[in-house]
Amino acid sequence: MIPRELLKKIRLIELRANRLVEETLGGQYHSVFKGQGMNFEEVREYFPGDDVRAIDWNVTARMNHPFVKKFVEERELTLMLIVDLSGSGLFGSGEQSKRELAAEIASVLAFSAFRNNDKVGLILYTEEVEKFIPPRKGRRHILRVVREILCHEPRHRGTALNAALQFLARVTAHRAIAVVISDFLGQNTSPHSENGERSGRSAMKLEHYGGASLASLRQANRRHDVVAVQILDRFELELPNLGRLVFKDAETGQVVEINTGDARKRQAFAERQAKNQAELTRLFRQARVDSIRLRTDQPYEVELGRFFELREKRRQRL
Repeated sequence: MIPRELLKKIRLIELRANRLVEETLGGQYHSVFKGQGMNFEEVREYFPGDDVRAIDWNVTARMNHPFVKKFVEERELTLMLIVDLSGSGLFGSGEQSKRELAAEIASVLAFSAFRNNDKVGLILYTEEVEKFIPPRKGRRHILRVVREILCHEPRHRGTALNAALQFLARVTAHRAIAVVISDFLGQNTSPHSENGERSGRSAMKLEHYGGASLASLRQANRRHDVVAVQILDRFELELPNLGRLVFKDAETGQVVEINTGDARKRQAFAERQAKNQAELTRLFRQARVDSIRLRTDQPYEVELGRFFELREKRRQRL
């Protein structure tokens, strides 16, 4: 039995996602994610200006008149959502945790796929793959995907994206859109206060870039269209000035005390985070993986729309 509060949250996510898909992102999704090729549809009579390479010589010989083959884009796609459920995802300094935002982003993408008659699948991972939902169509299926992201109780607290990408290669025979939703935080880069946490949320990521390697990202992107969606909280980029605080790593349990009232320490933390983000951006670029960075304290609609626009412009230049 799903708690009423959770059902309300899922319904609210569905309403937000549908509104955004209907107003803007649905058409952009269709534009930036293309099918695997062209399918033969029919033959028709040749008209001046048609590509002569499309002439169907067998039909032309039988009818004693030139006919050409007509092809249409293969539109049906598979969207695989690969969502990080490690311990740091429970953190949120505002009204929304990173996992809740991940569920909302996944919902927007899933309903965009639903509108385009595409299949949607789900891989939930921590240190290992925790759950796999094979790709299917339909509104009920998408709501199940959102529910699993919000409700699944992970067996582990760490993270290893390489394992999830290897699993993707085993279970997905054809090319798919593989959207990885994670915080991708570097080693010792995101402490969160255990004293000031909301609803028991706490996180300090130690796994370097969420266990992602350049080799694994490159290999996955050769076979699939990999997109990285990074979700961060503002206090993972800069420490608040709240005096002496105790931080706990949500994945290892390691505890450390930091005087956040020290301006030099806050500046050093912010500089280290900026460096880590630059390195992560370089990693994605080297792997030829498109990426977008979202924050729990900022509206995601504009950033997501801008990402689609830039991707479409780049695709048109190719």
